[in-house]
Amino acid sequence: MSAPTTPHTAWFTHDRFGMFVHFGLYSMLARHEWVMTRERTPVAEYERYAELFDPDLFDARALARAAKDAGMRYVVLTAKHHEGFALWGTALSDYNAVRACGRDLVREFVDAARAEGLRVGLYFSVIDWHHPDFTIDYHHPRRDDADAREQNAGKDMARYREYLHGQVRELLTGYGRIDYLFYDFTYVEEVDGWAGKGPEDWDAEALLAMTRELQPGIIVNDRLGIPGDLVTPEQYQPDAPMERDGEPVLWEACQTLNGSWGYDRDNFDFKTPDLLVRMLVDSVAKGGNVLLNVGPDGRGALARRDAETLAAIGEWMRLHERSVRGAGPAEIAAPPGTVLTQRGDRLYVHLLTWPFGHVHLPGLAGRVRHAQLLHDGSEVRRVEIDPDQRAWNTTPGGQPPGTLTLLLPAVRPDVIHPVVEVFLEPVPRT
Repeated sequence: MSAPTTPHTAWFTHDRFGMFVHFGLYSMLARHEWVMTRERTPVAEYERYAELFDPDLFDARALARAAKDAGMRYVVLTAKHHEGFALWGTALSDYNAVRACGRDLVREFVDAARAEGLRVGLYFSVIDWHHPDFTIDYHHPRRDDADAREQNAGKDMARYREYLHGQVRELLTGYGRIDYLFYDFTYVEEVDGWAGKGPEDWDAEALLAMTRELQPGIIVNDRLGIPGDLVTPEQYQPDAPMERDGEPVLWEACQTLNGSWGYDRDNFDFKTPDLLVRMLVDSVAKGGNVLLNVGPDGRGALARRDAETLAAIGEWMRLHERSVRGAGPAEIAAPPGTVLTQRGDRLYVHLLTWPFGHVHLPGLAGRVRHAQLLHDGSEVRRVEIDPDQRAWNTTPGGQPPGTLTLLLPAVRPDVIHPVVEVFLEPVPRT
């Protein structure tokens, strides 16, 4: 069962697949986007990377084309991550890309995405380790300073909130239509004697209200610590359609290629295109989306391996897009080794393992007018096996009443994973 859609979320549940782009000063360090806090780097020391920031190979048009060619239909850029460096020319701070390199990377990205017909999303961190009024907590780079708690006496989160809201206002008024705002993130738990930060620290209700006022119809996630339009499981695949209080909710799995969001030169824990496609169809089968991340390097270029992975996914999507785009959970249970998605009167049998000879679909006898391998449109024959048939020599045993059996070739098609498209007859009205 899928979450109900509304007019402003209909495009999101239809498109199913988007690109996340993490880029910032941390890309130059090439040691994960949390490098500033992992290495307890003082602000003054970290600021020097802004003086050296030169993303001469950052090509927003190439990124947008790569996303589109991979079958993605929306893109999300980190306008500002936890390090506090803004990729646009914010009037509220000199710590920004326009001041550093003379380029508004948000403008370049937004314009390029629109030129490719993609929906536009921005990521904005409500955390800011650079801002002088953002209080030290258990995520902050200065948490281990001997006088860390004394430093907080001179900080004012009210001033920081004014800054935070002001930067969001700039993004939502300076770049035309923004379809999706990915806020990040709230952490209310206490750790090591440090309090976390919750909705009151961001004035989340007012921030969300302003977001919706400035961009009517925008989709907003759940990371302000108050309900949004969708929930965002990160770095794992839900084992079932996601629910809150027993009700289905809109959701999006946020996934990386190698476990890091920002460019991480020495991290080689890459997922294969096969695994990523399986994660995508698994999400769609459970009523969810996938936001798949790339992290351009310190000069702004997409790494060759990332580009090759996107191209491989794109080749599969070119042939199998309609099993994903506009699709969702199926009305029948998936046989072993398969995932099922459905789009209107088309059922898609994703064959995650290649069976020998047969796939049995319960409840579909008499309800199918055609079946074909989706990649080449070649017919898949189908039969109904008599429930009373006895297994003997080359004769298989009977199947439960109402079961339709697909007859597959012995040789697996040469695609990342094969899909059978089943054309359903309308369900008779009673």
